[in-house]
Amino acid sequence: MFRRTFWFTTGVAAGVWATTKVNRKLRQLTPESLAAQAADKALEAGHKLREFAVDVRAGVARREAELGDALGLDAPADPALPAPRRIAAIEQTAHPRTKNAYNPHNRNEDH
Repeated sequence: MFRRTFWFTTGVAAGVWATTKVNRKLRQLTPESLAAQAADKALEAGHKLREFAVDVRAGVARREAELGDALGLDAPADPALPAPRRIAAIEQTAHPRTKNAYNPHNRNEDH
C-alpha cells in the first residue's frame, strides 16, 4: 500500500514538473517572446558596440596625442621660422562652379 502511494506521488510530481517545464518552454517560443528576446539582444549588442566605439575614439585620441608629442606638432611655433603656408586650393573661398574661382580640374575651359 505504501509502495503504491509512494510511486503514485512520485509520478504525479514528475508529471507536474514536466508539464511546468514544457509550458515554460512553449511560452518562451511564442512569437511575442521571441521578438522580445531579439530586441533585448539587439539592445545589448548596440550597447556593446557603443562602448567599443567610445574605447576606439579614446584610443585614437590618446595615440594622436602621443604622435603629436613625438613629432613636436603640438609644440609652440618658433618665432624665427616663417608661418606655414596654405595651399591655394584650400584657401579658395568661391564656389568651384562660379566663373571667378580658379578650378584646375575644369575640363570645360576654352583653350
